[in-house]
Amino acid sequence: MTVTERRQKILEYLREQPNITVAKLAKLLFVSEPTVRRDFTELDSKGMLKKVYGGALLMQGATDATIPYLFREHEKTTAKAKIGKEAASLVKDGMVILMDASTSVFHVIPYLAGKKDLIVVTSGAKTAVALAEAGFRTYCTGGHMLIHSFSYVGAQAKRFLNDINADLLFFSSRGISPDGRISDQSVEETDVRREMLLHAKKKYFLCDSSKFGTSYFYNLCSLSEIDGIISDKPFELETME
Repeated sequence: MTVTERRQKILEYLREQPNITVAKLAKLLFVSEPTVRRDFTELDSKGMLKKVYGGALLMQGATDATIPYLFREHEKTTAKAKIGKEAASLVKDGMVILMDASTSVFHVIPYLAGKKDLIVVTSGAKTAVALAEAGFRTYCTGGHMLIHSFSYVGAQAKRFLNDINADLLFFSSRGISPDGRISDQSVEETDVRREMLLHAKKKYFLCDSSKFGTSYFYNLCSLSEIDGIISDKPFELETME
């Protein structure tokens, strides 16, 4: 487990068990207590939690926050590179592409090199900059930017998307349940992604296999509503009897 993955796990454990102790976290994560305390210090400096005697508390509002982009950007990079390359192979010259602000979708950009006459619309601030630097005609939804994800959300972002007709949508989220429900922790980002789903002919969920079998607070859509999953491993849908 990488440092980034361990710190993500700490935040997830704190969401599930607010009173969890340093000692218990150390056992769950198979690390020493000083290592957990150092992780607390780093997460405290990022504003994600507040250190207290024997443990830590999530900051106000953090229970509905996603893991900061800074952390997620370096998670599962090998898997995300594979996903990005496969997703880019679906893109043809002259297409209009919708891209959300996720780090999984961000990894598509390097593999778009050589594509011509693309128009790309994104809700991601960092994604927009990377696309523009790569020379693509880029539009950003605008709206209120969530600092933890550099994602634009809100009514302004949704109004902009309402005027778009796209050929492809690439999006991600925090997880997909065994029965194919795609969900996330962020209500605002999910609302923008739902609007994107309405304005694309083809829709692809980019998801590394660590997200399989997980579900979160807010449902986005089901597998039956999209055209496919692009992942580092096959997703097996669990059918209900």
